[in-house]
Amino acid sequence: MSREPFFCVLGCSLVLAVQGFYSASDDVVELNPSNFNREVIQSDSLWLIEFYAPWCGHCQNLTPDWKKAATALKGIVKVGAIDADQHKSLGGQYGVRGFPTIKIFGANKNKPEDYQGGRSSQAIVEGAMNALRSLVKERLSGKSGGSDYSRQQSGGGSKKDVVELTDDNFDKMVLDSGDVWLVEFFAPWCGHCKNLEPEWAAAASAVKEQTKGKVHLGAVDATVHQGLASRYGIRGFPTIKIFRKGEEPEDYQGGRSRSDIIARAMDLFSDNAPPPELLEILSEDILKKTCEDYQLCVIAVLPHILDTGAAGRNGYLEVMMKMAEKYKKKMWGWLWTEAGAQMDLEASLGIGGFGYPAMAAINARKMKFALLRGSFSETGIHEFLRDLSVGRGSTATVGGGALPKINTVEPWDGKDGELPVEDEYDLSDVDLDDDFERDEL
Repeated sequence: MSREPFFCVLGCSLVLAVQGFYSASDDVVELNPSNFNREVIQSDSLWLIEFYAPWCGHCQNLTPDWKKAATALKGIVKVGAIDADQHKSLGGQYGVRGFPTIKIFGANKNKPEDYQGGRSSQAIVEGAMNALRSLVKERLSGKSGGSDYSRQQSGGGSKKDVVELTDDNFDKMVLDSGDVWLVEFFAPWCGHCKNLEPEWAAAASAVKEQTKGKVHLGAVDATVHQGLASRYGIRGFPTIKIFRKGEEPEDYQGGRSRSDIIARAMDLFSDNAPPPELLEILSEDILKKTCEDYQLCVIAVLPHILDTGAAGRNGYLEVMMKMAEKYKKKMWGWLWTEAGAQMDLEASLGIGGFGYPAMAAINARKMKFALLRGSFSETGIHEFLRDLSVGRGSTATVGGGALPKINTVEPWDGKDGELPVEDEYDLSDVDLDDDFERDEL
């Protein structure tokens, strides 16, 4: 097995005194919340941007090729880098969950595309030129007007995604819903409110898309709907409050840029999201969808039901569900199967020789996996997943380099197992002396 880091995940608690990877002498543009809007969003240029963390081994390995590609593309395509461990708001705004993540900011700067190519300087340059050709072709066909500067200047979002709240609809839409709301109380004459408006609209559009409509941004004209302003003690403008079902509203304490607002909204979304569903592997579709839709899928192979009974199996499943709850912000997929039910899967992960229960974590994008070497317990699994989260742990390539064939099986019925019933024979009428001759000494 190789000893390379499995992957680097956003939100790790590893603390290292490491300087940034790039300096002013490099052709890589260092980006941050202060210059991102000016350099990237308002630019007509095509940008390739790396989101990295200083402690991430894969990011360190990418650095020389990233610099080399930036030099080759100088004056043609802009190449940037963001320390997303330091500037978490920018990473959160663009859904960055692992390092390094590379995104292409083309015609629509508000919807960058994921870079899917190789990590060598040549592959990066080729990917950039392909993206540039696509951008030029769109402009020639009239489908794109460059960066659409005027639209982005006005906020890059749609005001229709900001819900207008009033004395009449507030309780029904906000208090009676199970969703999270960020509500701005404003006054039309307020200069700070006018400055916030495009940021609020842009954040509303991004949050609506990224949370599938589970977190909303609303606005109340407090000069018109004075009952609401009085109810929540609004004394200055703009005031932003957070509303969650069953809890007292709290004051929003973050920054007023779209990236700050989006980052806080995504934190609220993660805090209130239910734990991921723990699925039994019953078909190929279940494995494929879970492992391909999530950055990581955690798979347990549990002992046969005859070895543990229902109580023992439920104990293992309870441990997994607690871990799924603990790591729900990672948005990983969680699966289990019974020993012997999916032999190709076990073989591809090298599980058979370690006994049961066993656990593997698969990164389907890289076709790499890691095995749990410690105990199948809350402590053991937590240590295993924590090490993966900070880029530690041994990994290997999934057998065959692809997800294995999966058998279609019936779901567990939740009951104890039963031994198979065999045909019984009555030997009482059989005279063994008639059928067998005895040898006498």
